[in-house]
Amino acid sequence: MRAIVISILTLAALALSACHPKPKDGRTDTFYSGRVAIAVDESLAPIIGEEVDVFEALRPEASVTPFGVTEVEAVRLLLADSVRLAIVSRRMSPAELEGLHSRKFFPQEVKLATDGLALITNKQNPDTLISVADIRRVLTGRAERWKDLYPWSDLGELTLVFDNPNSGTVRFAIDSICRGDSLRGNVRALRTNREVMDYVARTPNAIGIIGVNWMSDRNDSTGLSFYNEVNVMSVSAAHPATPASGFKPFQAYLYSGQYPLARPVYAWINDPRDGLSAGFGHFLTTDRGQRVILKSGLVPATQPVRLVQIAN
Repeated sequence: MRAIVISILTLAALALSACHPKPKDGRTDTFYSGRVAIAVDESLAPIIGEEVDVFEALRPEASVTPFGVTEVEAVRLLLADSVRLAIVSRRMSPAELEGLHSRKFFPQEVKLATDGLALITNKQNPDTLISVADIRRVLTGRAERWKDLYPWSDLGELTLVFDNPNSGTVRFAIDSICRGDSLRGNVRALRTNREVMDYVARTPNAIGIIGVNWMSDRNDSTGLSFYNEVNVMSVSAAHPATPASGFKPFQAYLYSGQYPLARPVYAWINDPRDGLSAGFGHFLTTDRGQRVILKSGLVPATQPVRLVQIAN
């Protein structure tokens, strides 16, 4: 009798194994478990790092490794099927979608948040207001000295620094600020947002462009504090800029559209097996995932934002 029972259990195990064979691609991750790497535009790395921490605390059997890369590299990795989730600040192009569809991939594109670009200057620089038109003049080489922007300035030559030549920040500057014109003048690229912040902190004549989520003070629940080693400029859509027309990249102004350098954040999910990449991508859209974005100082795509008027 014992031998018969053992045989029955063995047959049952074999049947279950046949129903759930190992995937041919070698993947063993599921919607909420396993290990997976994702690609993240480096300018968005801080917020996605926080999302990973919360997700892994909720799902201890899951391990998500976010790689901070340039936007160009994040897109390349996803299109090459080297990763199945990419976080970037733009939508897929028709050519990219067509290329994936031709290979029988049908990705999801999900808006996660509204981010922005912050303009930062050295603490010794007294000028903290600039118009989009003047930013364009700097980017296109039409303003190369601080006096070209502020006649009273004695800072000399102006140096503008980006994070990386292949970043989403540079693409936004060319497409949305320069309106397709090429970058000229004293514009240089470093490698990361952190390097831009450090460079501006020690260079009085520099201005840097970085992602807003690198600036936010996570310990300030009001979202009104920034990294304190540099100044954050107010930006005006009007020209010439006036104090009344300039806005800092606070969450309320990103939400209302008054801050002129706002940009969207998207998750590109290309995971036909609905594995952990899809699971983490789904988490980013849930109430818990969106609350992480809300707390970070960015504007979540689905979570309501409560605006509070603070009296001086």
